[in-house]
Amino acid sequence: MNITDIRVACPTPLGMPTDWRGTMGQIIVAIDTDSGLSGYGIGGGGAAARHVIEEALRPLLLGADADQIEELWERQYRATLAYGRKGLAIMALSGVDLALWDLRGKAADVSVARLLSPTPTADTPAYFTVGMAGDDPDAGIGVALDAGYETIKLGLGRFSLPADADVLVQGVRKVRQRVGPDIALMADAAMAWSDREAVLEISQALAEFDLGWLEEPLPADDLEGYAWLAGRSPVPIAGGEHEFTARGFSELLARGCHQVYQPDICWCGGLTQLRQIYALGRTHNVRVVPHRGSEVFGLHAILALEAGAPLAESGRPWMEWVGGRELSGGRARLQGEGAGFGVDLSACF
Repeated sequence: MNITDIRVACPTPLGMPTDWRGTMGQIIVAIDTDSGLSGYGIGGGGAAARHVIEEALRPLLLGADADQIEELWERQYRATLAYGRKGLAIMALSGVDLALWDLRGKAADVSVARLLSPTPTADTPAYFTVGMAGDDPDAGIGVALDAGYETIKLGLGRFSLPADADVLVQGVRKVRQRVGPDIALMADAAMAWSDREAVLEISQALAEFDLGWLEEPLPADDLEGYAWLAGRSPVPIAGGEHEFTARGFSELLARGCHQVYQPDICWCGGLTQLRQIYALGRTHNVRVVPHRGSEVFGLHAILALEAGAPLAESGRPWMEWVGGRELSGGRARLQGEGAGFGVDLSACF
């Protein structure tokens, strides 16, 4: 099954944000083969990533055996070392890698989840993210509870530290009082803070609310700050959605930056790298909870690779059109047993 063409599209679905998530947003990669099968994957990086694929990666892949996924990943990585290693080039490579895994599943006539495990889990708990502003819980709390979610993540990125610390704590207190003790809560600062001492203080103040984790409280490249914080915070520190490749995660683990690691399958280097990151997590006895895990590409991996406490983020509402998964009753499951990732994105080209 040799590769005959690689095509890239930059979709602009309704409701897509107008910030960097649009201009540098998702790409769709299609890989055609001489068997007549085509595989589809989603990466990041927008038009710039399309340029990387068309000009740097496509010439390497034409004529290659599509089933040599791991070898092809390394070939692409080496080809982008001069300007890649992290960021844009790896986001582009992620889409290619996922399309190759889609092809492998289609060629074997099984889902990617079953390629990874003979007995993937049928479904997984999902969590719903609710943005907060001021000391009043967002109306999304009610939406999440009505939909059956038992785990809710609170977006805290609109608060400044230390100026808004009291308002932030009061807001989280109101949420905990509203949802009761049986709903799991986490918090996400979206890299909005930079003062590690202030973050430690807010973590100590939030500890009474039994948060599962505090996500990205510092800029992603402040590894020293994360290692310092993770060793002191009473709330587990989560991060890694903006890290790339198993090599990158190896450094985070070596430094002890987080207790919860959150690779994004469409950014971190695709499924080939996510499998390695899961293996690193098992070796270091830390939890891996993929970013946007209930979107179909990540969901296949979670259902097959997670042996402990699976949990899937509910995903981006403007990407619902991709399909391939169902969310109901606060749980995520695959939509049928289609081969590969079970989605047909041919209409995008």
